[in-house]
Amino acid sequence: MELSHQRILRIPGKITLPRLKRLPISLRKSVVRLFGYVKSLGFSKTLDEYELLKLGIFNQLNFFQLLAGIFILFTCVFNRQFPAWAGIVASLPALVSLLVLYLNKQYRHQAALIAYFILHPLAASFVFMNGMHLGLDLYFILYGILAVFFLKDKGFMIFSISFSMLNFFILSIVLKQFLYQLENINDFLYLVNEGVTIVFIFYGLYLIKNENTIYQSKILDKSKALQQRNIQVQIQADKLKENAVLLEKQTKELTELNTLKNKMFGVISHDLKAPMHAIRNLFNDVEQKKISPALLQELIPEVVNDLNYTVGLMDNLLQWVKTQMQSEVVYLQKVDIGNLLEETVQLVRLQAERKQIKISIKAQDEVYGIMDREMINLVLRNLLSNAIKFTPEKGTITVGVKANRSLLEVYVQDTGNGISHEALQKIRGNDFYTTKGTANESGTGLGLMLCKEYLHRNDSKLLIESHPGTGSIFSFTLQKSIAAANKKVA
Repeated sequence: MELSHQRILRIPGKITLPRLKRLPISLRKSVVRLFGYVKSLGFSKTLDEYELLKLGIFNQLNFFQLLAGIFILFTCVFNRQFPAWAGIVASLPALVSLLVLYLNKQYRHQAALIAYFILHPLAASFVFMNGMHLGLDLYFILYGILAVFFLKDKGFMIFSISFSMLNFFILSIVLKQFLYQLENINDFLYLVNEGVTIVFIFYGLYLIKNENTIYQSKILDKSKALQQRNIQVQIQADKLKENAVLLEKQTKELTELNTLKNKMFGVISHDLKAPMHAIRNLFNDVEQKKISPALLQELIPEVVNDLNYTVGLMDNLLQWVKTQMQSEVVYLQKVDIGNLLEETVQLVRLQAERKQIKISIKAQDEVYGIMDREMINLVLRNLLSNAIKFTPEKGTITVGVKANRSLLEVYVQDTGNGISHEALQKIRGNDFYTTKGTANESGTGLGLMLCKEYLHRNDSKLLIESHPGTGSIFSFTLQKSIAAANKKVA
């Protein structure tokens, strides 16, 4: 492919000449500049690094063949046994090398290759056909070797090798008689020419091997750098993937939380408004003396129930808001679980008495657990309130604790209506679930949500066993403690 004119770019590899250090500094610099100039003929931005490498080698070989051709020219000119025209014929290979260098300088790289691998063998053959044997027969082997390296087109490469080998066979083996044999005229010059040809062959192979080694080393360095870059990219991709997963998880949690919040406030707005409006209307009637003292006396238990429900709902609501703000610190401490059970039972005693429900406590003396006392107190209060709500009049509720070597199992067992499988699935999920109690008590389901949240913060979870008509058992486990252990956990 012929390329447009481009300015010289760079010279790949280092410029090294044998015994260059023995020359004077000024001459050494001039030689290096000349050598660098010749090597970079035809370099352009359109060529990749490997093509530049091959072009540099190609220019070097043609430059040295040009010098060798000039030497052969002088051999013929200054040797009187050769006719005058012999110098012109002997200079043909050198002129071909000069043409190749010129074509490369003009960025006509494909034309330079054709000129070299067609005209060089023809020029050498013309020298032989004019009866001159100057020791150039090994040049045909050089053309064959270089064709393998420089020619991309397989057809052109096979043609060039065949053409060179055919010339070598005919001119060096078939034609054995020449009018002017340098071997007979000047044995030393003949050996020099043969030696130069052998040097060219090995020098060409050396350049190819050396430049390929440098090129492969650069490729390996680039490969290692690319591998390191790929590792860094993979690490960044993994981080982005982790961030995407985390973001997706957070988005899902926020969506669920938003849905939960909307549902909760819908329930709460209704459940708070109804009892408060009822109490307001009652007191308006009392103020306007529309209700007799006897009727008021009958309504007081119902009012107290509504107030208890409203107070419990507001308490749970405030606790839920605190958990969602995630600002509450878990204060783990050593707590006597028996005392905590008795204290909680006292809080719901009036609620149980109205339904004539008996609450019994089964706990050993001085059994200690590690917990946040306020959180577990709220959990127990909600579990007991639910048990009272769904246990019919004159039923029984048992709250107790079972201890083993390392854990405490706290449970609340009732003789209520039990829970269906479908309802259990909703309770165990993140949905609000509530139904009317046995005395038509209302609820929001917020209490159980708080129980699960607070138990999670105490490294526990809520377990439920229930079947319709057989009652329910709500339980959770806590870490057992023998020695005192108080600490704060964020």
